[in-house]
Amino acid sequence: MMKDSQTKELKLLERRFIELSRLAFQREIITYSDFLNLNEQNILHTLPKDSIFTEYVSFGGYDMAERQMAAFIPDALYLRYGKRTLAPDEIGYPFSAVRISPLNRKFAEELNHRDYLGAVLNLGIDRSKLGDILLDDDSAIILVHDDMCDYVMRQLTRVRHTVVKTEQISVDDLHYSPHFEEIKGTVSSVRLDSLLPLAFSSSRSRLSGLIEGGKVFVNGKLITSNAFQVQDNDLISVRGMGKFRYIGSGSRTRKNRTYVVIHKYV
Repeated sequence: MMKDSQTKELKLLERRFIELSRLAFQREIITYSDFLNLNEQNILHTLPKDSIFTEYVSFGGYDMAERQMAAFIPDALYLRYGKRTLAPDEIGYPFSAVRISPLNRKFAEELNHRDYLGAVLNLGIDRSKLGDILLDDDSAIILVHDDMCDYVMRQLTRVRHTVVKTEQISVDDLHYSPHFEEIKGTVSSVRLDSLLPLAFSSSRSRLSGLIEGGKVFVNGKLITSNAFQVQDNDLISVRGMGKFRYIGSGSRTRKNRTYVVIHKYV
């Protein structure tokens, strides 16, 4: 029953993408999806090319955004601009950035990603209307669909016990670089199932199950093979655990293990 439900949801999402692409083609306008998680992005990327009518570009407000919105762009628009690639501001993604900060820093709690997400979802907003949540010192920035932006700014007054204020900022002014921890170590090979234990300090057997369970993505593409060979600068995301970038490898040890460097985002 669970598998049938997942298959139905998959087909509905595929049809939604195809319909957005058809609408963009027929009306010669840009159409947009909601914010897509990694699995939904993978579904879009693996659609047969002959099933959609336009090209599409995904963006989440900043480089390396995990949750992204897809824009389906008709060829006529490229011709109008006279070029084959468009910048995010030319595409006009319908989302904004909202900064959430304590009204009085003296009495503010230490809040985490889950606290901010829970507070916004408790307003009755669907997760698909929200992009990434970026922690910035004692505040947070959340990407919000334009349909919900005013509502969030009016209604969000508290995160846990902390009274907060909101401020809309331009996505064009959003310059966010995720913080990372550099991790060095040795692995038996530069395979996906060898790098995960180094990044997340857990056993290889436990983490290989995440790969087979469809929770690991490399550069946004779902990978289900433990033996997948990771390349320099690949971005690996594990749903529910975080992400890291494989920087590269160095020399080998006497036991024929490989020195590697990764940047784990925190």
